[in-house]
Amino acid sequence: MISELLVLLRNTVNEHLTASAGWRGPVPDQGPVAFLDSEAADGLELKLGAVTLLLVNLEEDHTLRPADPFRVTLPDGTTQRVQPAIQMNAYVLFAARFKEYEQGLRCISLILQLFQGRRVLDHENTPALSGRIERLTLELLTLPLSELNQLWGVLRSAYQPSLLYKVRMVVFQEEGASGAPQITEPVLRIHP
Repeated sequence: MISELLVLLRNTVNEHLTASAGWRGPVPDQGPVAFLDSEAADGLELKLGAVTLLLVNLEEDHTLRPADPFRVTLPDGTTQRVQPAIQMNAYVLFAARFKEYEQGLRCISLILQLFQGRRVLDHENTPALSGRIERLTLELLTLPLSELNQLWGVLRSAYQPSLLYKVRMVVFQEEGASGAPQITEPVLRIHP
């Protein structure tokens, strides 16, 4: 599901950049946003003439947990015992590397414009969104300079014009669930 998320973001941004500015990527039949394909172990090598999309962190979101996360009631009234869904936040970085610095800034500006107008990606405005995901919410993160320096230090790369987004509600749920007995009337037992 993580790869589906990144492919969806890449394709959405590529469509926007191609439609609004007519940009093409460094490789024929690819858009201006690409994934890493470097095998260098000592550092990150961003593609020249492209925006590189990469996942920098994942975190579990504990804020929206149901009261009984192990029980799900189906539309027919029966209940199933399931492992609770894991709601994840993905931190994705769009980093632009172009020969002309201004071109990278224009590309980053267009990405910023896209997600300012479409902070929520749902099935209505993004038909390619997986059926397992209800919606994605993108939140622009602005890191202090010290944290930005640490991020690029961890990536072992020189700073490039970039945007960091927190993508909320990537849900992981098991496919099969075991049935649980239906509760028809509550039983209260008090022991002395």
